[in-house]
Amino acid sequence: MGTFTVQLRVGDLAGRNFVDVEATVDTGATYTLLPVGLLAQLQIEPEGTRRLEAADDRTVEYPIGYARVQVDGEQSIALVVFGPEGVSPLLGATSLELLGFAVDPVHRWLVPVDGLLKSATG
Repeated sequence: MGTFTVQLRVGDLAGRNFVDVEATVDTGATYTLLPVGLLAQLQIEPEGTRRLEAADDRTVEYPIGYARVQVDGEQSIALVVFGPEGVSPLLGATSLELLGFAVDPVHRWLVPVDGLLKSATG
């Protein structure tokens, strides 16, 4: 699947301040990755770290925190990774799922999907 970008609004947890960024949709990334300066601008603080497997198979550790994310009118609170300054924003798989989107790989756009609420007991 080729990559494509979407307009992503990122905001603080209170929903008072937002910044618009162009983010590459990356279903191979677990979390949304944003430059540390952008998150600092929104006064989003790190709340821990996560070990992540990089594209070159290295294991790296980055700070993580929580932000409001919006795409096409849908909004959720998502775990975000504090990437190095200058990194290109990535919209990862967990944010896509929280927002209720899947990827249409043919047309290279996001499509709304229903969430699942099923149990083995009916």
